Amino acid sequence: MTTAKRDTYTPETLLSVAVQVFIERGYDGTSMEHLSKAAGISKSSIYHHVTGKEELLRRAVSRALDELFGILDEEQARVGSAAERLEYVVRRMVEVLMAELPYVTLLLRVRGNTGTERWALERRREFDHRVADLLRAAAAEGDVRADVEVRLATRLVFGMINSIVEWYRPDGPDGRGGSGGAGEREVVDAVARLVFGGLRKAT
Repeated sequence: MTTAKRDTYTPETLLSVAVQVFIERGYDGTSMEHLSKAAGISKSSIYHHVTGKEELLRRAVSRALDELFGILDEEQARVGSAAERLEYVVRRMVEVLMAELPYVTLLLRVRGNTGTERWALERRREFDHRVADLLRAAAAEGDVRADVEVRLATRLVFGMINSIVEWYRPDGPDGRGGSGGAGEREVVDAVARLVFGGLRKAT
């Protein structure tokens, strides 16, 4: 059985196992021994794929960051009013979080204790600033309320979205996933309604 695992193991499956261990034990609390046992392969086999656990961490958080930054390059995030673009970005953020749940969860839990973690935190801040710029532009265009400070509003929006990692599970008891059987589309729509119900300027 172990030999079969070694024969079929890929960098992608190793990364998936590593992300789960990092989430369960914390990055600092994870050793190569822990990764080896969880993967069912020897440490030398892991080193055949990567230089060490920090490379696994960088690959994992890069996957999440690439997906998030990719949203900003999509046409609907670049064309239209700032409010329309902001709503599109918020919806897509929720979609990416649920599609890449383990990777985004890990990204949100890095603490800055290593070079890779500090790099990830800096990239997260850059993404946050890009979204805050959209919110600021929407306020300047008069489409969202201007009586809530932009940085505070951005933090509240991100707080709502990021909290999804704490309760959303893609495989719920009824096969629909989420909390209380909420599916992905229901979660996306609910976040959009709550965020923009509060942000949009009263007419």
